[in-house]
Amino acid sequence: MTETNTPTPRPAPEHRSRFSVFRSIGTRWMDNDLYGHVNNVVYYSWFDTAVNGYLIEQGALDIHHGSTIGLVVETQCNYFSSLAFPQTVEAGLRVARLGSSSVRYEIGLFAQGEELTAALGHFVHVYVDRDTRRPCPLPEKLREVLDSLRF
Repeated sequence: MTETNTPTPRPAPEHRSRFSVFRSIGTRWMDNDLYGHVNNVVYYSWFDTAVNGYLIEQGALDIHHGSTIGLVVETQCNYFSSLAFPQTVEAGLRVARLGSSSVRYEIGLFAQGEELTAALGHFVHVYVDRDTRRPCPLPEKLREVLDSLRF
């Protein structure tokens, strides 16, 4: 078997038109690091906040009493430009893949009013039974909301 040195395409920012739902997130003073921009770990927090906040608002996720919960099994983020306090971040949401018990969310983070992503990431949730932690089919309401986010 021969190995090729084909370069992996470099990730590029995406336009806001590639996302159908947006949520605003205010940056906090503590989000900045010593370099004067938002620390990378905060971006992952924004992913969770944007997706789970939207699902809760749509009545598709009951974090306190629901029998189904989502566990993150994969995550990634590409950074294109800095964000910093006191900016407002606009998180664009879409669903790239919808399985019987899993979903791949893609989240574009935009500085307020900007057309291109400052960061683009994804995470995969596997939905499991709250008690057994075994994968289970997506509840109908959740599937309906997720299906509306497909791109």
